[in-house]
Amino acid sequence: MLAGVPETGPSRWLLLIHSIPPKPAYLRVKIGRRLQALGAVPVKNSVYVLPSGEETLEDFQWVRREILAGRGEAWVCQVLFVEGLTDAAVQALFNGARDADYALLAREARQLQETLARPRKRGAGVPERAAAVLLRLRKRLEEVRGIDFFGAEGRETVEGILSAVEAALRPSSAAAANGPPVPAVRGRTWVTRQDVHVDRIASAWLVRRFVDPEARFKFVAARDYVPEAGELRYDMFEAEFTHEGDLCTFEVLVRRFAIEDAALREIAEIVHDVDLKDAKFSRPEAPGLERLVAGIAMRHEDDEARLRDGAAVLEALYEYFKRKG
Repeated sequence: MLAGVPETGPSRWLLLIHSIPPKPAYLRVKIGRRLQALGAVPVKNSVYVLPSGEETLEDFQWVRREILAGRGEAWVCQVLFVEGLTDAAVQALFNGARDADYALLAREARQLQETLARPRKRGAGVPERAAAVLLRLRKRLEEVRGIDFFGAEGRETVEGILSAVEAALRPSSAAAANGPPVPAVRGRTWVTRQDVHVDRIASAWLVRRFVDPEARFKFVAARDYVPEAGELRYDMFEAEFTHEGDLCTFEVLVRRFAIEDAALREIAEIVHDVDLKDAKFSRPEAPGLERLVAGIAMRHEDDEARLRDGAAVLEALYEYFKRKG
């Protein structure tokens, strides 16, 4: 335990504190790559953190052995908190690292998607090469997902683009073009990831306002959630409603439920720009909505409270576009 940390209660974090000799030079690079592959993030110079668990403890212990074998020093500590950082701040470090991984994957996936969409003569071997790249990206996505401990925002974007690439490589059909059938939705429980932000908040407002007025919402951990009977998932891995291609979940819901509303299309463009950060529509309102939602998230840890405040903002925005139009 670290000084000042109580001796009772479950540990929340694992720290690896290490010192590596300057020679051989490759050892520092090797350990750095190993820690990166484990998903560990630095909190101070030579101090790395992972969420506490049996697997993560074993991972750090193996790294410690490598450091000791290279004549370095290393300690693995179980702690309740990281001095100088709140749990939320530590979690943000992990999500920031994973968002960077997802952003890189999304960039490569979009390049592949653009290559397949570009008018050209399909030369021999083009689909095979694209399939090989897709397989590599899928493998890398699973690796990143394995160290995405807190459900970073970017995964659904990558999933949606890769799904679109897969669809482009398959023979087209009317069923595939129209997407899966829309289930009956009245009075359902809608499940999404905890710590909701713009796309999940806006999607919840859209559902209650235009799709399912009796909707209930449930917020779960992002990883390996198994839905219960009657639940509909949105904006999460393998959800019934989530990112598709370059569409955010809000846009997918509008399309899947065939909602024809000019004011709603305006809001969809704003939500897209905030969520995907690709400036596709370059909406001037996007920075303002982004800051409002960030303020709501800072004000409330409770997800239902975030939905409530977010709905008020979106309702006002909808009324503005409705009257303006």
